Parts: sequence; structure tokens; C-alpha cells
Amino acid sequence: MAITFNESTKIFTLQTAETTYQMMVGRYNILQHLYYGKRVDGSTMDYLLWGTDAGFSGNPYEAEGDRTFSLDIQPQEFPSQGVGDYRTSCIEAVNPDGTMAADFRYVSHEITKGAYKITGMPAVYDEEEISSSLSILLRDENTGLELLLKYGVFEKEDVITRAAVLKNSTEGMVSLEKMLSVCLDMPFGEWEMIHFHGRHAMERQVERTPLCHGTVSIGSKRGTSSHHHNPSLILCTPQTTEDAGDCYGMTFVYSSNFIAGAEVDQMGQSRVFMGIHPESFCFRLAPGEVFETPQVIMSYSDRGFTALSHNFHRIISEHICRGKYKYARRPILINNWEATYFDFNEEKILKIASQAAELGIEMLVLDDGWFGKRDGDCSGLGDWFVNLDKLPGNLSSLSEKINAMGMKFGLWFEPEMISEDSDLYRAHPDWALQIPGRKPNRSRFQLVLDMSRREVRDYLFERMSDILSNAKIDYVKWDMNRSMCDIYSASLPAERQGEVYHRCMLGVYELLERLTAAFPDLMIEGCSGGGGRFDAAMLYYSPQIWCSDDTDAVERLEIQYGTSFLYPIGAVGSHVSACPNHQTGRITPFHTRGVVAMAGSFGYELDLNTLPQEEKEEVRKQVSDYKKYYELIHRGDYYRLNAPGDGKEFVAWAFVSEDKKQVLVNLVVTHTRANSKPIFIKLKGLDAAVYRLEDGRCLSGSALMNAGICIPSVSGEYRAVQFELTAQ
Repeated sequence: MAITFNESTKIFTLQTAETTYQMMVGRYNILQHLYYGKRVDGSTMDYLLWGTDAGFSGNPYEAEGDRTFSLDIQPQEFPSQGVGDYRTSCIEAVNPDGTMAADFRYVSHEITKGAYKITGMPAVYDEEEISSSLSILLRDENTGLELLLKYGVFEKEDVITRAAVLKNSTEGMVSLEKMLSVCLDMPFGEWEMIHFHGRHAMERQVERTPLCHGTVSIGSKRGTSSHHHNPSLILCTPQTTEDAGDCYGMTFVYSSNFIAGAEVDQMGQSRVFMGIHPESFCFRLAPGEVFETPQVIMSYSDRGFTALSHNFHRIISEHICRGKYKYARRPILINNWEATYFDFNEEKILKIASQAAELGIEMLVLDDGWFGKRDGDCSGLGDWFVNLDKLPGNLSSLSEKINAMGMKFGLWFEPEMISEDSDLYRAHPDWALQIPGRKPNRSRFQLVLDMSRREVRDYLFERMSDILSNAKIDYVKWDMNRSMCDIYSASLPAERQGEVYHRCMLGVYELLERLTAAFPDLMIEGCSGGGGRFDAAMLYYSPQIWCSDDTDAVERLEIQYGTSFLYPIGAVGSHVSACPNHQTGRITPFHTRGVVAMAGSFGYELDLNTLPQEEKEEVRKQVSDYKKYYELIHRGDYYRLNAPGDGKEFVAWAFVSEDKKQVLVNLVVTHTRANSKPIFIKLKGLDAAVYRLEDGRCLSGSALMNAGICIPSVSGEYRAVQFELTAQ
């Protein structure tokens, strides 16, 4: 079985195909972590526990004269405050009597088939009950607080999930001031942490840092998972590479404020943690009420980052993404944003659609500006009524004309926002998050709607449903274009204002759940100024996310590289845009833009009518190629062959089909030199078969992986090479 409990040793063992996770009900019924790593069979790992009389590290009362057992140095599953562990805690609560200690001890457990659920939040699901779940109940006997730790085991995917639930079993009000989702204590080893930082239009940049004594953490306090730090991290040994070495990955199934990091303690032990950011968080629990944390997905690999990435790609593709477009081929689209911005009318849109249809593109997406008084970004949000000056025939007429061209029709929304200059704001100023008597922090003159309020969500559902029901709309781009600030909800009392961030996020999830249930054939693409909310939770509702507002092909090499460590390639919205690029001014070959955009869900972001004929023919070929390689790109294994940065002259990646019979190799030269050397790249993921190249040569898989293949010198700036290999 995937989960077992040994009654005599009190050890829980969680097994996946390649990994083992062990914990123990230890001395004094304290739940202690034992081991997480490469699979071990038939062994109890409690021999790894050790103790010493560490100065200024106290001991539980029951230890009496034994000074070698201290929570300050013992590995634990869910450390709490005020009971002798001075390292990073997972939970901080103010009890009804004002005390701030929580001493949780084991009470009972339950093992069940299938995946556990989290009320009101996305989580890894299991429709076929191939997984197992473990719930461990802990209690603070002094206060009666109950803590339920949840573990999910997906054997084939080598994934373990974690979450926690706190129940107020006291007779008074409890103020929960911090509650993380996971702690992983690593009692030995030298570690480095990889995280994915960035900014708007330059998301998920890879940074690798050795851990040192003290705490290093990343996070977001912006009300979104953010452009600036992705809610994920990797812990690895200094020797770990793409193909070898120990590494642990974690990603947070949550889209709002978070904190994640690692602490090295006085004994050189490392504690990794992840959860809701405790700053600006305080949740009040009345007697009998519970608080559930979001989920964390964890995986381990002893074969380097590539195997770890494959684990995350599989679990997200198969057990996070849902709906029709989990498997159905997504249409190749053209978005009008960079073609027109706000300056469009029906004639312009139909002209773009007509040219797109002629070249084989399958859907037109009408971006910002189709509603309310919206001729710029300072007005109109919230007024989800069609602007009949721009679209006199309404959306139904426009969609019918586009459908008649053989294309689908998609539409942009920014549901969570309200403009100060809008009819909605004039009617309901209290629906916006803003502090009474204080001028708000402005960002494009738009405020954030209080998504914790039922009447706000009902209004949005009504308006969006009306739009979606009265025109043939197959796709929605769901945007969110500012960080949250001035946090105050007029619907909550003063003592509950610390709940606003989380309640708003639950409201967003609830609205998305209602819409996806009401319109099951609708495809939603997530967006937050590009990649500002690129996380596993949003992928639960939208199988792809606009990866970045930076459409420059060379910049996208780095952005998509970082994204690929934890998120599947099919989740990446990626388009060919115009040159000079609108964000950087860089000029890149049209072919290169296509190769880079094919590392994701493919489309265009330009006015095709302005292209010369040879580039229009290139569009036709790109569309044909992407259709040909769709299953390989979306379902195959992704390999990073040469990383960007550090003065490297090229970036390369490949897709390999599950049966290893088809391979697509992609390469972009990022630094062209005079009298350049040929490029050699070693392929990955092949088998012993003989592979035929497009030029007719036949080479063995072992030769291609161990000796590699030579790519002749490519002249010109930012040239790309793309070629296919097929097993004979």
C-alpha cells in the first residue's frame, strides 16, 4: 500500500514509485519527521533521530532530567510557537485567554482511498481513486485546539501533497495569526535553494543560492502570487544538474499572498516551509469553526531537475487541469491587443479575422476595450456592457461573422477590477477595497473589487453570463492588472479585516467555479499583467496562462525556461508578435518568433494584414507545423538541452513523445560570432532505436544522447533551428 502505519513502531510510511516519506509518533506523542527521499523498502528510519544537550534549548516537561530531547533541534512535521522550538513555526494563534502557545500531540489517524479535498480551494484531484490520503489528528490538551494534517500520495507521479486544518475546539474566540501549509525538516545535507523571481514582463527568472545559517525567504504581499516571486521553490545539493543529483520541489496551489523559504539552524539542519504569508493575516475562529490551508505539491528526484520537472508536469496536467481543454486540442488564436490596442471598431477586427482565417488560424480573441466607456486604461472596468459605438451590431453579430469565416471567437475580461470612472463605481463605491477616509493608492485609476462579497460575485456572474450566453464565445482571457492595496472590506467588522486577502481569493475561486460549471465548453486563459498569477491554483480553472506581457522572442527564452521547471509546457500561453517588438524594440526573424512561441499554447499577437507576403506564407507553415506537433508539444516529455544566460551562445530544448518515437529539437542562437564554431548538442530521453533525421541520415539514440549532433554554423542574428527525428 502507498500509506502504512506500523502499530508497534508508530511509524507512518508513504511510498511512491521512487520515493519514501516517513514520520513517527515519537516520544510524548510528538509527531516527528524521519525521512523524505529516494525509496527505501523494509527500513524504519527512526535511527536517523539524534539528540544532544544543546545550550539554551529547553525540553518538554515530560522529559524531566533528559536534556537531550528538545523541540528546538528535533525534526517535526508541523512545528508550533511557544513550546520550545525557536525556529520558523507553521502556526501562531492567540488563545481565548490571550496566551500564544500551541502544543499539538498525536491523537489518531485515518487512511483512505482517493484524494482529499479542501473547502473552497483548488487541490490535486483523483477521479479514478488511484491515490491514497492520510489524515493525522493532533490536539493541544491545554486549550482543546485540534490540528488535522493532510497528506496525499500519488504513487506513479512521485508526488506527495500537504495541507492542514485547524479547528477551534475551545469555548472562546481564537485569533489565527499564522498558518502555513507545510514544513519539511532536513536534518542533514548541504543544500541550495532555487527560486523564480522577476518583475512585470520578466517573470520566473532562475536564481540559485546556497543556504546559510539563518532564514532566506521569498513571497508576495500583493494579493496575487505575483510577477516578483513565483509560489514555488526547489531545494537541491550543490552538485545537482539537469540529469543527476538530489532535488526537492514544492509549489503552492494558491493565488494570493504567500511565503516560502528555508532556515538553517544552529545544528546545520534545514527547515523548508511554505504557506499563506502571515503579514496582514489574522483569521478569527469562533468555537467550532475551522480554517483550511491551501495545498502544497511536493516531489523528489535523485536524477536531477529534468525528472523533477516531469513529475510536476504530469501531476499538474493530469490532476490539476480540468475541463474540456485538458485533452482537447486548443485552437491557434490571434489576439488583437498589440495590433490595435484600444483603437478598434468592428471593421478593423473583421479585417484581422479575415486574414487570419485565410492563413489557417482558428480563433480571434477580442482584447480590452470592447465594453463600457473604455477608450483607454483609466475608465470603464466593471461596466460589462458592449460599447455599441465600437461594435454597433453587438458581440452576437461580430461572433457570427467571425464564426462564418470558420473561426472561433474569444473575449477579454478583467472581472476583479473596477474603474473609478465607471457607472458601477458611481453606484457602488463600497464594492471597492479602500480604506474609509483615505485616498487610495492608484494604479491606472482602477481599484480592486471586494470579491469576498456575495453581491459582487453575483453581479459579475450575471454580467459575464449574459455576455457569454448572448454571443458564441468559446474562450475568455481573464486578466488582473494591479496589485491589491488599501485593504478594507466594508462588509466585515474591524476585528476581521485581517481576513480580507484570503476571503477575496476564495471569492475569486468561487466565481471561477460557478462560471466553469455553467459554461463547461468555455476555455479560460489566465492572465495577470501577463504572468503575475502563474500558479497551480489558477491552472485548476484555466488550462493555460498568458506567460508574460513580454512577447519578445529572446526575452521569452528566459521566461519560458524558468516556467518549465514546475509548470507543463501546454500551460504556457505564447504568441508570435510584431517587430520591432513592442516591449523591447528588438528585431528577430519571423521564423525564430515561431519556434519560441511553439514552446507553449500557440498564437499570434499582431496585425497580419501588415505582413509582407513571405511572412504570411511563414504563418501558414507555422500553423501547419504546430498542428502537426501539437500532441508532441502538449503530451511529450520536455527536455532543457542548453540553458539561457551566463554568456552561452545558444538555447536549446526538445520534446520527446511518450513512446520515444518522435522528437522535436529546437535551438535559438543568442550570440552570433564571426568565424563561429559549430554547435554540438546532446539529446535526451531517447531509447536505443535508430532515428531518421529530416536530411535522411539515420543515427542511433545512444549516439545522439552520448556523442550528440552537430548543428552547422548559423549566420545572422537570433536565428533558430527546428527539426524532427523519427524512430525507424
